Amino acid sequence: MAESRVRAGTSDTGKKAARTSDAVASGESAGARGEAGKPATGRPAGRSSTAKGSRTTGSRAKGSSAEQSVRRVGTASGVRKPESRLAMVRRARRINRELAEVYHYAHPELDFENPFELLVATVLSAQTTDLRVNRTTPALFAAYPTPEAMAAADPAELEELIRPTGFFRNKAKSLLGLSAKICEEFGGEVPGRMADLVSLPGVGRKTAFVVLGNAFDVPGLTVDTHFGRLVRRWRLTEQTDPEKVEAEIADIIPKSEWTMFSHRVIFHGRRVCHSRKPACGVCPIAALCPSYGEGETDPDKARGLLKYELAGEPGQRLKPPADYPGPAARPADESAAGDA
Repeated sequence: MAESRVRAGTSDTGKKAARTSDAVASGESAGARGEAGKPATGRPAGRSSTAKGSRTTGSRAKGSSAEQSVRRVGTASGVRKPESRLAMVRRARRINRELAEVYHYAHPELDFENPFELLVATVLSAQTTDLRVNRTTPALFAAYPTPEAMAAADPAELEELIRPTGFFRNKAKSLLGLSAKICEEFGGEVPGRMADLVSLPGVGRKTAFVVLGNAFDVPGLTVDTHFGRLVRRWRLTEQTDPEKVEAEIADIIPKSEWTMFSHRVIFHGRRVCHSRKPACGVCPIAALCPSYGEGETDPDKARGLLKYELAGEPGQRLKPPADYPGPAARPADESAAGDA
């Protein structure tokens, strides 16, 4: 049943992507023509693919002149036209709105029930998948449910519990240190301020923003590898340093949207816009992406690259939110050895 709902919810995306691909092949993609009315080279243009009649801004027949200039990515000679900052900001915010339609169920993909569990899970998620962390934390939190309990843990026993997440010795050291500091300096409660969180062992800005945004409702941009890759593909920044990326995107996306924009971008990076082979042919924001064509543009082939619920497969959480449209992941002892 979950699979059928997902496929039904994404059918319009696939159809639109197919139409876009056909338009590129014929050189008649709406809005992708040059000044003289000649077909432009490059990616397709036109409205982003969403369900017909949806409330997204992509359903408008015509956008502002700046939005239209975004679509005109080349000329008959193949020369890309420069994009003004105003046009870029409008495009970035439209990308956010379009992704909000597609991933209306976007959420943190780590299982947690309180700020301490989210903090621990986020520290463990470095250099591994959220799914592997989610399969590891049930036993970990059963043994050490509070900062007090974890601070008193035997290091060797803690290391053994978190071994599946990799780099377990360093991670165990961080967990022992942050748990002790939470007990000693913050009364056993995870602090809700950036300055306090980054003072904890093993906690940087990315981890702090995950905790602040999802446990304390404090807006923040989580600049992980997926986020950085996508905002650079979208030409929203050229920066590679996470803090510089964060600063530039913070100046483009409204603060109230920072946390959810992070979730949507990360969801899109994991499901569609992959590192080595993006599924361009079924991308719901292909018309807004200046990097269209870096991946597979054939809709049928691109559809085969989709991951998680978009492919009718389990997500990364063992306990996903109620509105998640795909099946839950299975515990490690009920699944194959490999991760999704």
